[in-house]
Amino acid sequence: MTTTAPAPTRTRSSRWRVVDIVVAAVLGVATGLLFVVWNGVGYVWFSAMEALTPGFGGLAAGIWLIGGVLGGLIIRKPGAALFVELLAASVSMLLGSQWSIETVYSGIAQGLGAELVFLLFAYRRFGLPVAMLAGVGAAVAAWTLELFTSGNLAKGAEFLGIYLGCLVVSGALLAGLVGWLLTRALAATGVLDRFASGRSRSR
Repeated sequence: MTTTAPAPTRTRSSRWRVVDIVVAAVLGVATGLLFVVWNGVGYVWFSAMEALTPGFGGLAAGIWLIGGVLGGLIIRKPGAALFVELLAASVSMLLGSQWSIETVYSGIAQGLGAELVFLLFAYRRFGLPVAMLAGVGAAVAAWTLELFTSGNLAKGAEFLGIYLGCLVVSGALLAGLVGWLLTRALAATGVLDRFASGRSRSR
């Protein structure tokens, strides 16, 4: 009588590999270049919405939050969301962001906001709801930082409520949903086969 040994279970390591670092760096630079474009296009949208109703500008902010979502979804390691968002913000600053050093502060805050959501799920859940929550986390962090760096703390409760609501919607959709779709599109090409994000898509 013979028995079949169970297949070994693959355990997920939180240790970063060289390939994780390289891909996270590429993601950060690529997202930073996206930010450079959005600094012009998105700011026009932001300004137009603010002229319509103060606080509505938050609807344009989601693309600036996408780095942390992409980092978390693709690398799936502690610190990835913060690393990618911060690197992207640094690239944006170095290439002439109109917000100068505040761009880096925003990258830290937004990356931490997304990172905390992935941490909440112990870096084991990476579906669409978690991606959208990560976008919301980045949005709330951005809103909190801007209370101090943009003087929003002195503005009225109505503006703060509208702005927070618009940031949350934009973070969930433009960062969370779009980030999730981009991750799936990349996984479908096979370039993420060395990552759990690519293997889970192929399955």
